[in-house]
Amino acid sequence: MMASREIPAAESVWDYPRPPALCREPRRIVVECGGEIVAHTSRALKILETSHPPVFYVPPADVRTDLLRAANRHTWCEWKGSAEYWDIVVGSDIRRLAAWSYPAPCPPYGQLVDHFAFYAGRADRCTVGDCTVQPQEGDFYGGWITPEVRGPFKGADHTHGW
Repeated sequence: MMASREIPAAESVWDYPRPPALCREPRRIVVECGGEIVAHTSRALKILETSHPPVFYVPPADVRTDLLRAANRHTWCEWKGSAEYWDIVVGSDIRRLAAWSYPAPCPPYGQLVDHFAFYAGRADRCTVGDCTVQPQEGDFYGGWITPEVRGPFKGADHTHGW
């Protein structure tokens, strides 16, 4: 008998809370770029926030930090605080502002300290479990859309007022 893979139940981003929830993600998370595995973990954290697909945060020990270069960009999140941005650099292949992290996240998000989140659209491939993710539209939020996650999603130009 063939083992079936477990498919998570469908979930609407409109059922996610505000302020966002922080929870553990047991599925394997992989980020690939320029022929390299930039991040690989089964210890990710994820943020679930109303109207957004989940954002996955990878512990620093599971990231090839030698492939990251600090970028001159900072943003402010009303919930998590000040974010720093990172370029992915693989040889001459530079993916600008492809990742971000929180060096001193606000409570209750302290577990995110120095974890890295990645824009799926700026890497070659990002996966959750066995599924290749679809990037959230827009260039700010960075959520990852997997088959079980349902929108509509904030992020595209016409959603700025949501």
